[in-house]
Amino acid sequence: MSEDVLVVGAGSAGSVLAARLSEDPRIKVTLLEAGGRDWNPLLRVPLMTGVLLRSRYANWFYHTEPEANLAGRRSFWPRGKVLGGSSSINGMVWARGRPSDYDSWAQAGLQDWSWENTLAAFRRIERFQDGATPDHGGTGPLPITDAAVSHPLLDIFVQAGVQAGHAPSGDFNAPPYEGVGRYHFTIAGGQRWSAARAWLSPARGRPNLRIVTGAHALRVLIENGRAIGVQTSAGVFKAGSVVLCGGAINSPALLMRSGIGPADHLRSHGIDVAADAPGVGRNLQDHLLVRVEHACTQPITLQSLTRLDRAAFALIQALVTRKGPAASFPLAAGFMLRSDPALEEPDLQGHFLPGLTTATLRVPGLAGPARAGDAHGFMANVTQMRPESRGTVTLRSADPLAAPVIRPNYLSDPRDRAVLRRGVRLLREIFAQPAFDPVRGPEMQPGADTTDDAALDAWIARTADTMFHPVGTCRMGAESDVAAVVDGALRVRGIKGLRVADASVMPRITSGNTNAPAILIGHRCADFMLKAA
Repeated sequence: MSEDVLVVGAGSAGSVLAARLSEDPRIKVTLLEAGGRDWNPLLRVPLMTGVLLRSRYANWFYHTEPEANLAGRRSFWPRGKVLGGSSSINGMVWARGRPSDYDSWAQAGLQDWSWENTLAAFRRIERFQDGATPDHGGTGPLPITDAAVSHPLLDIFVQAGVQAGHAPSGDFNAPPYEGVGRYHFTIAGGQRWSAARAWLSPARGRPNLRIVTGAHALRVLIENGRAIGVQTSAGVFKAGSVVLCGGAINSPALLMRSGIGPADHLRSHGIDVAADAPGVGRNLQDHLLVRVEHACTQPITLQSLTRLDRAAFALIQALVTRKGPAASFPLAAGFMLRSDPALEEPDLQGHFLPGLTTATLRVPGLAGPARAGDAHGFMANVTQMRPESRGTVTLRSADPLAAPVIRPNYLSDPRDRAVLRRGVRLLREIFAQPAFDPVRGPEMQPGADTTDDAALDAWIARTADTMFHPVGTCRMGAESDVAAVVDGALRVRGIKGLRVADASVMPRITSGNTNAPAILIGHRCADFMLKAA
């Protein structure tokens, strides 16, 4: 089978890229996805996120290696394995990042990624609930809403944040990109809108777009220094151009299995070197969070949904009427704040939950038991938006079905641990405000006795967890940047006809949730390729 373009991975970036390329009838596009179709109606129920992230359904179900700075623990890294990828199972928060994130890329020689260019692309992506504004688009494929989440504890959290001296924010994606307030979501009409739903569904009838599911990419086929196709579990597909959209874990692993990566590492696994690219699999970044939890003195939390009858009713209500507690995502309030007032911009992000866990629904066969607790409580997480620690993704073996070796190296830079400590203290200040007096019970985590730096550090090591935001392992860079894997147009150095377009190309992680930037990268790659067509 020969097509003009092969897009490998139908996730947040790949769905956008394939659909947009197919708008040009001259281009034949084949989209390859290792997972299945996104027909399961549970994928559209927002509160199912807690189950989907913890189940093997539609999930690569990766784990890191034991982390020295996390008390030797492995971290669970879910990644979407279905049309829509992680946008089909994630928390749906729409956080684009700060202008300085993208301007720093431009200042490093990637002029096409300046905030001016990036904002213009985001406005073409968005269908903002309030219509077009200077900061948002009003007619794009992806609906962006406030998800209509209603809960008294969300209002209390925002009120407490203001009482603690922080400015209220009506939109974290507009200036000043700072404060305490409500998030926007890729939720509309009580349902999740994944990248597949927003871009692929309208494009499926096009004769020049073919979507192949159950096609696990094994290696890129390279001939005379050019990518000519992809070998998959469903057969061999050939094309004039290949774009990898597998994400920060699968894209570098596929490059290395194909002979593109650090030469010594490839040879150690008996893989012939097609291009010595030492940057492949390096520069791994992720957002690490900790949670401050309190008991709640009133029975008003999401704990009630852990009862099987109530959970079942909420699920049926969401499926049938698109309303009720399961038709929204409860991590609706939060903050972007400075850990130190002297900083030029916020470095902390948090999300508040009117409960103790997002895994509030139990669906037999999809997810095993998770801690729910017997008492009512609430919590907020906090993460450092721009961590300094860097990790790696490497091959476990030459076996294309073997999971790669993931080493985030969390907290290897001591600055990251110090910022998390300050984040915990900031959260404690918010929870101590008068707004919480009617509902605040004892602090459950880290506990009232955990106060000094050493105790907080030990607690962070025991409990810190991922926000599921891995990026950076095929980073882009200017022509003079010899360690960069791709250039500013996302073309792989040293191999013709091959690009990478997903979160792996980020030189530095963005300030906030990473699904919006991943969608952006697929969108911009389409711009580059359509311009060259």
